Amino acid sequence: MNTTQLECFMAVVNFLNFSRAAESLRLTQPAVSHQIGTLENEMGVRLFHRTSKSVRLTQEGYLFMQYAGELLKLTRTARARLQESKQTKPMRLGIGCRSTFDLALTRRPLEQLRREEPTLQPVLRVVPFDSLDHLLEDGEIQLMFAFAESAPKKAQYHELMKCPIVCACAADHPLASRIQLTAQELKSAGQVVTFHPPAYPPSLFHIQSQIIAGHMPDQLFFCDNLEVLNTLVASGFGFAVVADCPQMRVAGIRYIPMPEFEPVSFGVAYLRGEMHPILRRFMKIMEETIQCHAHA
Repeated sequence: MNTTQLECFMAVVNFLNFSRAAESLRLTQPAVSHQIGTLENEMGVRLFHRTSKSVRLTQEGYLFMQYAGELLKLTRTARARLQESKQTKPMRLGIGCRSTFDLALTRRPLEQLRREEPTLQPVLRVVPFDSLDHLLEDGEIQLMFAFAESAPKKAQYHELMKCPIVCACAADHPLASRIQLTAQELKSAGQVVTFHPPAYPPSLFHIQSQIIAGHMPDQLFFCDNLEVLNTLVASGFGFAVVADCPQMRVAGIRYIPMPEFEPVSFGVAYLRGEMHPILRRFMKIMEETIQCHAHA
């Protein structure tokens, strides 16, 4: 049974005339007759008494008429609701974060986008860096935070800021009073808190490797994520070499420049191809937010 059969049935019920029913539906009379015939075959009953001069409902036709009208009404209501749902479907923006520090960067842009785009539906994922590549490739997220050197090969990269290389240590650490430091000086500066690639860009990991080369295993703290690294550094267990993103700084940690090294590029990666306007707008607000913070 389909809606065309039901519409033809109800039209014939209303006019008790196949020609006029066909005209109202903008179909041919043979087409209407065919639809009624197939409906009767499916139901296993005759719905109309037909002669060359008249058409009238059978007893079964009267009984079916009660349900046919409701079925058509339900179908039209469902179609209307689906169209409304399609028109008001929320705009989805999937964002992949390496840490809660990346997540914090999204707060102001999302707040502004919420006012500009009421149907926006952000989907925020904080997962290990290795997993973000697959989420981006599969379309589960539309962009992810990354250093340029670590951005997925298949993705387009957009820089948000340059991050200087610094030594991070607690406020009461012996290094805290220094204005700047070199890698050579850090080789004998005590315990080191370390991180691993790809969340660390290769150039930064190379610097870190130089510094820890002469350290004993009991002088090294290996961390699974940035939150752990910052906690150990802030607690005074050691220093770390990091890329300094001012928006991600942690209270109680000193950030000492290491000018011998070039800053690294930090930004977002997204799939190549036509960029959705909402994605472009998010990146624009993110840039503006970072620039305001830098000049504050």
